[in-house]
Amino acid sequence: MLLRGSHDTPADAPSGRHGDGPISVDLARSVAAYTGRFTPQGGFRPPGRTERETVAQGVALLLDHHREQAEHRLAEVDFAVRTVVDSATGRRFAEVYDRVDQGPSPRGWGRVFLDLDHPVRWSVQVPHPVADRDTEQLGVRVLRGTPGGLLVIAGAHRESGEGNAADVAHRRDTVFHAICSELFARHVAGIQLHGFAQESAPRYDVIASTGTGADGRAAGRRLADELGARHFSVCRAWVRSCPLPGRDNVQGREAAAQGVAFLHVEFAPGPRTDAAAAARAARAVSVVTRGWAGSTQAN
Repeated sequence: MLLRGSHDTPADAPSGRHGDGPISVDLARSVAAYTGRFTPQGGFRPPGRTERETVAQGVALLLDHHREQAEHRLAEVDFAVRTVVDSATGRRFAEVYDRVDQGPSPRGWGRVFLDLDHPVRWSVQVPHPVADRDTEQLGVRVLRGTPGGLLVIAGAHRESGEGNAADVAHRRDTVFHAICSELFARHVAGIQLHGFAQESAPRYDVIASTGTGADGRAAGRRLADELGARHFSVCRAWVRSCPLPGRDNVQGREAAAQGVAFLHVEFAPGPRTDAAAAARAARAVSVVTRGWAGSTQAN
């Protein structure tokens, strides 16, 4: 059973300098500690253009193995990097985090975990943590399932801030979108995890879509087949009219513009909140991410 709560903070505490050794953490607990503070009334400050581009540039430098330069660039906007070792897998990740989140007025700009032991070939994106319950934990399961991944989590509840300012799946002026755009520019494929209320699509457990693009079609078919083989009912948005197809998702539109595989996947409560079902769903996703990990350009 995953323990949640603001007291579970050791894995979420700020780290020291580049010279510090790796920290052993349970990524699931670390993410729970981070997102456990998110509420609709939580803090969110829209980033300026320079701020969001600076964070994306820092992530890009990490992807290019320029750790020291990345740390300097990220420090310009009060972000930092630490190396963590996931206790469940033994794999090393660079954790990019916002130092301001440790204070009383978090900005809500998000967090990144990227594989340090393998070339990053794919990403798993969580735009609505907590609001889409347990998508952040499903994201951890997916990240653990295949080497060569990057997990990006939005930094606030989608209803925080003014209007839809924190709804990163529908805004281009966010740190989340800037990071995803950098990944797509590098032809790093992406799967974005969402959650829907069962009454929105009572016949289905999962709604799989490639958004506005078709570059992820083969991966989408593979995912739907794997989910079906694990006894999930899947609506394939490229075959029939499905609710919540994600065609207005701005990361999906960016991926389509770059010709990069992108999957927008909506999960009913069961595959997110039931541990056994979530494990089955993550294993289905891992079939796709393993394919992406083995190619220099996802297709």
